[in-house]
Amino acid sequence: MSRRRCCGLIEREPDCQRFMPEGSKEIEAVELRVEELEAVRLKDLGRMDQAGCAATMGLSRATFQRILQSARTKIAMALVEGRSIIIKGGNYMVKNRVFECQDCGHKWEVEPCTAGGKHGYEIPCPKCASMNKNKLGEDGVKHACGGGHDHGPDHQHGGGGCCGGHK
Repeated sequence: MSRRRCCGLIEREPDCQRFMPEGSKEIEAVELRVEELEAVRLKDLGRMDQAGCAATMGLSRATFQRILQSARTKIAMALVEGRSIIIKGGNYMVKNRVFECQDCGHKWEVEPCTAGGKHGYEIPCPKCASMNKNKLGEDGVKHACGGGHDHGPDHQHGGGGCCGGHK
């Protein structure tokens, strides 16, 4: 009996869950797990080394390599065979958001934003109650927290901002 794999940490939920080739026929879609997409994002777009990617996702290097290889195989299959890619499911957790108050310098973590939950721009500094803050990216880059999200009936955002984008 195999051991259950640790779940991979991801920065945020994907903005898009389906890719379809133009003029595609009804061929079975390829299912890409969310942590597989995160592995490709970190390694191929972020150009991180494997050890850094594994550490970022909270995985061993061997587990990260297996996830990355699986993702690349699925993506290649979809491109070569003209199949759709559906991104869903998997074994992952969304990382907490980290904020820094611009007034007092306090840093704190907040659970990921979910439908019905508080967005970053709605959360005051727990130390001084200021609303003047930045979200800190994993790379230390500061991102402004603004209320410019679309809060329509479906409560959907694009990526970025304080929430990191959720559906």
